[in-house]
Amino acid sequence: MKQHFLWIAVLILFALAGCKSLQEKGNDQFLSGQYQYAINTFSQILEQDSSNLEANRVIGESYRLSNRIEKSEPYYRQLAEDEPSFNHYFFLGQSLKAQQKYEEAKEAFEKAKSYTSDEALLAKNQREIESIRLAEGIENYWPKHELVNYTELNTPGADYSPVLSEDFLYFTSGRQASGLYPATGTPYTKLFRARADGLKVDVGGIQALPEFRNEEGLNQAAIAISPDGNTIIYARGNSVSPKDLPETALFVSYFRGAGFTQPIWMPVNEDETWWNSTPAFSPDGSELYFASNRPGGFGGIDLYKATKLANGDFGNAVNLGPTVNTPGNEMFPRMAADGKFFFSSDGHPGYGKLDLFVAESDGAGKQVVKNLGENINSQDDDFGIFFTEYPKAGFLSSNRADGVGDDDIYFFEDKTPKPKIVNVLLNVYTKEAKADGTEAVLPQTRVVLYGSDNKQQGGDFSNTNGRVRFTMNVDSDYTIIASKGGYFSKSIPYSTKGKTPDPATLVQEVTNVSLDTTIILDQLILEKAIVLDNIYYDLDKADIRPDAAVELDKLVKILADNPTIRIELSSHTDSRSSDEYNLDLSQRRAQSAVDYIVSKGIAADRLVAKGYGESQLIVQNAQTEEEHQTNRRTEFKVIEIKE
Repeated sequence: MKQHFLWIAVLILFALAGCKSLQEKGNDQFLSGQYQYAINTFSQILEQDSSNLEANRVIGESYRLSNRIEKSEPYYRQLAEDEPSFNHYFFLGQSLKAQQKYEEAKEAFEKAKSYTSDEALLAKNQREIESIRLAEGIENYWPKHELVNYTELNTPGADYSPVLSEDFLYFTSGRQASGLYPATGTPYTKLFRARADGLKVDVGGIQALPEFRNEEGLNQAAIAISPDGNTIIYARGNSVSPKDLPETALFVSYFRGAGFTQPIWMPVNEDETWWNSTPAFSPDGSELYFASNRPGGFGGIDLYKATKLANGDFGNAVNLGPTVNTPGNEMFPRMAADGKFFFSSDGHPGYGKLDLFVAESDGAGKQVVKNLGENINSQDDDFGIFFTEYPKAGFLSSNRADGVGDDDIYFFEDKTPKPKIVNVLLNVYTKEAKADGTEAVLPQTRVVLYGSDNKQQGGDFSNTNGRVRFTMNVDSDYTIIASKGGYFSKSIPYSTKGKTPDPATLVQEVTNVSLDTTIILDQLILEKAIVLDNIYYDLDKADIRPDAAVELDKLVKILADNPTIRIELSSHTDSRSSDEYNLDLSQRRAQSAVDYIVSKGIAADRLVAKGYGESQLIVQNAQTEEEHQTNRRTEFKVIEIKE
């Protein structure tokens, strides 16, 4: 029995020695950035001791530092229970938030407050709480945009950061990898391209980047190509070789005659120990946007802008400021031609991890940041937007749950229904008024259509049937002018408002609505008197009454439509006063009418006032009031036509 216990003790000692060896190995892996290897190593320890705090700490930190914080929840939860601290509760809250467990996340952030008095940490913690509240009110930036996984393009590994240049789609992918990246346990990535026409990609013709050779044993990541296609900038790093650069950096290759140069380290990196990645050119190529963790930022990874120098390099990098950058991480910039700035962030209010945002002017000179909404973003990483037709179509990257593999490439399109088209076809018929009161077709009449902006929209001569046809817009106001030699020109207003069906009720894509209107022209005959109806004056007065003004406005319109005519405006009385009195009264009334017309903008030299008193009675020896009224009239006649 003693011998039996001795063997048990020996086995326990070996087990403890093995645990210690595993822990040392795991710590070495963690400290060297081989996070996935560290996770695998410490997971073996947790299988024997689930409460091992060091194992929980390293695994939780490894997931967090390799951008998989959503997987770190059980490890930070164990740490928070056994060793409560600000960081343990804060990182637990971030993990819960990344999984959209918002109520639990807020509870963890609230508990974190109790374990620090540091104002900066408290502000950082409060920002997380506030971002959860703000995320509840996010509206879709493009309500009609739809996102689709480009399944034919994607692989079980990583595929991301697409960029279109000169009919080729360039992107990063883990296909054809020759090794695994120790930090994540996923294949190293390389740069590829395929022919593309907008969103249509020749997925059967994908090839490794031909401009220069992909390197083995490291990640070639996000790529940017200048607008002229002559400069390629990409992120390169994560090598495990001690002879290589210690951190991810930007490399550049230039087109020189026969081909592209071998990529070289860019001075804009400034320090080889700083992380620099996700480059993008401005629309004109004069500026380079990129992400960096260099000192002096607002926390985590910030976005910077560098200016193209005289020698072709980029330098003088400046931080984009606290409106865009947060204590979290901002990456994958994209400046649009209209000045809107798109980027990804896990620091602004969002749905989980990296979301896509836009920084734009609020119209008052202030820049505001907006989340693109849940039809674009998910609870996972959403990043690397590129427009093929701004802002209606393009690509982006995401590692959301419904993907083909790790990071996937998605395409988006504006699916706003095409508006139903209504064409208004107006038939204008031209006619003339006959002396007997009838109307007759008046062909070869010039008809011109003007819009509400007084610009000509069309014009033609009426055909033998007196018809001219115009195509007009719905809910619009127009003026139609008809003219013909020997006739008074006439203008009439015409509106299509209320004369067409509601497009929402239509089934067909195009609906034609036919409308009709008629313009009747009067003959223009020199010295022919034309009676103005309803021109009345108060007894013994010459003032223009409101009802008379309505009729005189019609004459104003005739004069405006016919700027080459000069008229005589005459006033006539009945015979119930003396000749001298009636002559004076009629002259005053005629002059009063002329003065009114001049006040409406008609030149005075186009008008002659003439009072005829009772000298031109229509009804001699009038007896009834109706007969007297016939004699009391106002007339006009054209006395001159200026060529």
